[in-house]
This record gives sequence, C-alpha cells and structure tokens, in this order.
Amino acid sequence: MKIEIKNLEKVFRTDSVLTVALNDVSLDIEDGSFVAIMGPSGCGKSTLLNILGLLDSPTKGSCRLDGVEVAHLKERQRTDYRRGRIGFIFQSFNLINELNVKENIMLPLGNLDLSRSEKERRVEEATKRMHISHRLRHYPSQLSGGQQQRVAIARAIVSNPGLILADEPTGNLDSSNGAEVMKILDELHRGGATIVMATHSLKDAAHADRIINLYDGQIVENLTDLM
Repeated sequence: MKIEIKNLEKVFRTDSVLTVALNDVSLDIEDGSFVAIMGPSGCGKSTLLNILGLLDSPTKGSCRLDGVEVAHLKERQRTDYRRGRIGFIFQSFNLINELNVKENIMLPLGNLDLSRSEKERRVEEATKRMHISHRLRHYPSQLSGGQQQRVAIARAIVSNPGLILADEPTGNLDSSNGAEVMKILDELHRGGATIVMATHSLKDAAHADRIINLYDGQIVENLTDLM
C-alpha cells in the first residue's frame, strides 16, 4: 500500500491545554516498503500510526492510502476502509481475554464477505505461519508474552492486509522473543506488505528500509542532536 501524507497536523484540546502532537508532517511511503519511525516518548509516533490506521483523524492535512483520501472520513467510513486492508500489532498485544486464540484471530474476518470455510482456511494458515496451531483453544491468560504477540500478529495478517502498522511490537518482550517478532516482520515485508513500525529500538529499526525521525511532532534529520 502506498502512503502519501501532506501537511498533516494533529492537535489535542482540553479545557485548558492545547497539545500539538503532529506539526506539518509530510512524507511518502512507497508500496512494499518497511519504514521505522523513531523518536522519544510523546513525539507523535503513535499518533501518526493511529492516523495511518484510520483509528483517528488529523486536525488538518491530507493522508492518501493507495490514492484514496482518508484523512477526514467519518468513523463508519474509516471502519469500512480499514477492514481487510490494514493490520495492527500493538505493544500490549490487545487480545480479548474472554476469547480463545482462534476467536481472537478470527475477529478481523467477521465482516468480510468470505465463506466460513475460507475464514477457517485463513486462520489455519496464519496460525501455522506463527507456529501457534496447537494453542487455538487456549486463552490469552494461558500464554506467555511471546505467544500472545504471535497471536496478535496472526490476527493482524489473517485478512492479508496491504499495510501492517506495528507500535513498539517488541516493547513488552524479552530479547529472544523480540528477535522472533522482527524475523516475522521481515518475512511479511519480503511477502510484499508495507510495514510502518514505531520503535525506540535502534536494533529493531535496523530491519527497516528507511528510518524517519520524529521530534516534537515534526520530522527531523537527526535525533542525536536534539536529545
């Protein structure tokens, strides 16, 4: 999926405080790229990913996904566009504790126009790819952190999305499981997916084709001079 962002701004307002999370951000990401977004906490990384994933709308500016302007769609329109096109991987896994592994992975397929057998096939394929086929009837509380992240990745890829957004995907994992997650992202990238990853880790960012540095909501050339 190709991404084109121009003059993007995001402002959060409360009764007494105005916070500029993104300030005039412009960038293009080519289809099939692996891009890492780096910067200190509060610099706007997660806000940018939320806008790219249509979980939030910008205050101003343009965001085009495969040529479609999505910046100011209504919530229902955002949901409809996101479905089947965008997969999410979160630091905190965001699994639903009341659902077992299979049910969690099945969630993105719920409203897609697919037969039951095709949905089952996709879940089987995703779980085999993540080496968790033997855990389908287990619940998140019965899994280790590394296993939960594998389930979260299976859920992200089960609909074959063109764009995968990963927000600190190794942040809650030990080094061994973190390395496994990055290996999986490398495989997805080689398979043709566009990946945008927010990270604090230079080691993780080294897997990307390109690193974008954010500081105080703006793209900068070099973070080292500012931190």
